[in-house]
Amino acid sequence: MAASGKDAAAGQGRDPSAGKTESGRGLSGSLGDAASGRGIKPRLKTVRTGVQLICLGLFLWLFRITDYTGSDTIPWAVNIWFRLDPLVGAVVTLATGTIIPLLWPCLVVIGLTLVFGRVFCGWVCPLGTLIDLSGRFIHPKKKFRVQLRFLKYMILIVLLLSAFFTVQLVGLFDPLSLLVRGMTFSIDPLFNFLVTGGFDWVYLNGPAWLSDLTEPVYDVFKSFLLPYKQSFFFLSVFSFFLLVAIFVLELAGRRFWCRNLCPLGAMLGLVSKISPFRRIPARACKDCDMCRTDCPMDAVNENRQIMTEECNLCMDCLAYCPKGITSFQFKGSLQKNLPDIGRRQVLAAGLLGIALPVVIRTDALSKLPAPDVIRPPGALPEKDFLATCVRCGECMKVCINNALQPLFLEQGLAPMFTPVLVPRLGYCEFNCTLCTQVCPTRALEPLDLAKKHTFVLGTAWFDKNRCIPYAEQRPCIVCEEHCPVHDKAIKFHTITVVDDQNRTMTLKQPYVRQDLCIGCGICENVCPVVGTAAVHVAAKSSMPDTFGSGTSYP
Repeated sequence: MAASGKDAAAGQGRDPSAGKTESGRGLSGSLGDAASGRGIKPRLKTVRTGVQLICLGLFLWLFRITDYTGSDTIPWAVNIWFRLDPLVGAVVTLATGTIIPLLWPCLVVIGLTLVFGRVFCGWVCPLGTLIDLSGRFIHPKKKFRVQLRFLKYMILIVLLLSAFFTVQLVGLFDPLSLLVRGMTFSIDPLFNFLVTGGFDWVYLNGPAWLSDLTEPVYDVFKSFLLPYKQSFFFLSVFSFFLLVAIFVLELAGRRFWCRNLCPLGAMLGLVSKISPFRRIPARACKDCDMCRTDCPMDAVNENRQIMTEECNLCMDCLAYCPKGITSFQFKGSLQKNLPDIGRRQVLAAGLLGIALPVVIRTDALSKLPAPDVIRPPGALPEKDFLATCVRCGECMKVCINNALQPLFLEQGLAPMFTPVLVPRLGYCEFNCTLCTQVCPTRALEPLDLAKKHTFVLGTAWFDKNRCIPYAEQRPCIVCEEHCPVHDKAIKFHTITVVDDQNRTMTLKQPYVRQDLCIGCGICENVCPVVGTAAVHVAAKSSMPDTFGSGTSYP
């Protein structure tokens, strides 16, 4: 390997030892050595790939165990990825005006970036790793030279300024939120549906010998790869195409999302400008254009200067440099060039970041009564909840009964993708606190079972025009039978009625004790009335004052 390095250097018409003079001593004192570096540099690339796969494996493992497993406790820090996210930490801190101690791990990423540069993007980020893997199958149709790097800085400015004015939208653009939400709402349910459906078909329709072979395989899938249940989510198709679009953009250029749109990458890029660890030489060679044409991050500008804020330390240039002079050192000089965004673009982003909160607050949708917006247990007051929730989907993923669903634009842009309880689809399990355990920002405060049993999500009420004992004068006590509170929140008035055959009968007509109801939604979920249930759960803040009697609701 050493001989080939010298031969390559000699082929360029220079002294093989010139690489030492030009590059200096890098990692382990040898990255700048053009002779011995040929053996070390490819290994660095391999190390980087190994670290990426380990981090991706950790991400997928934590995603898988963020699920109900028969216990009401999730022992692992399954939300650690969001707590490591500096963009989430910064935006939530600005939006709430307080420091959330749970987010302190994001300082570790900031520290690594200060020392090593944008290493999180190139070595750790699971979305970045998946994009790199997709590059083996998705290739740009042609070489694009249109630069859109300013967009990620504009998005970052808008997110930070909007958060400062208490409108928090980080979940719409944060790469980890996009990835986890897309996997939760679409990829994971689709995977479970296809795999389980395939094994079920073999079990029901295939020969017995084939079923005997596939059932042990299915047991392995069920134990390690498949979720606890088949879930169904609102916005699953939308979330699927939103996530897929990130990979389709690879057709327009490698790492298109990371280079042009990722606000987390923009933030880490700005921090990395003061990092002492950077690529040497700081400029591309005049007689070679490979740095500009082959860099996946397009980190070389028109002046052939390496933009440290764009470099994610992928180490590709170590492999393709024909002179073998490329290295990464702690001796790099601080670059004074500004980020690739113009003053007008900064001004436009700033004005948008200031105007957006005003526009959102004047949206009539945000003022409409919202009886169906029932937040999960432990939810902060609505204003604080919207400022803290990062729309990651973790709480919806662990919901045992698939009761938590994402909002779209029913209440405007600000609550988009936030969780709400939809009782007709599922109810809040009385003895479950999983959603409060996985929330990475404490938008859902942790609850033990004693607190959960008394936490009020909303209040139920009966529609007498649909309720069977009222509308049809036939017996039905399903809702009361399923009410989980210790002293049933659903009580009965006992009346005497005459049926259509002129027979006298005793009938129980239900009503809700508002002081006992916690709004879990099980009564609405099990109501046997076809279509819209005869009993509804409304959010606490939307219940009319006339419902305060604690007797029968209209």
